[in-house]
Amino acid sequence: MKDKRILLGISGGIAAYKCGELIRLFVRAGAEVKVIATRNALQFITPMTLQTLSRNRVYTEMFDTSGDITPEHISHADWADMMVVAPASADIIGKFACGIADDALSTTFLAFDKPVFIAPAMNTRMYCHPVVQRNLASLRSLGVRVIEPVEGELACGSSGKGRMAEPADIVEFITKETE
Repeated sequence: MKDKRILLGISGGIAAYKCGELIRLFVRAGAEVKVIATRNALQFITPMTLQTLSRNRVYTEMFDTSGDITPEHISHADWADMMVVAPASADIIGKFACGIADDALSTTFLAFDKPVFIAPAMNTRMYCHPVVQRNLASLRSLGVRVIEPVEGELACGSSGKGRMAEPADIVEFITKETE
């Protein structure tokens, strides 16, 4: 991970709270991290937390009005060595699989031509739904590496497969895949 530039995409789901630790582990391993968060992700974790831990501004909007004229989805794609999306909600998985680019994260995904890793997180019934499985299969066929969710207690109170892999396991998976 040393000297790697990681673009961390965070989509909406309770597992977004784990992204603080994920950023911390990437930085501790020597990586630089920039974050793109969906609006729904920001319901679960704040931009201030993400900016403090990554030491970089968090991008949330497709159209930045700060005065920088560089299209951010292109500049981020050029900057990063890899893209990691954690948690990857059913919504963002579907957008990626269908080529829908209607927010900063999905637009950046379509502009990205380097390794992409996604860590799905959702209710078991959603994860097992044939549409989600079809979308994951489609992404795998395009070379996206899926960090499988684990079984365990879910935010809704039920148990099953759908819980996002722990941050340390995500870092370990990516490290092995990129060595």
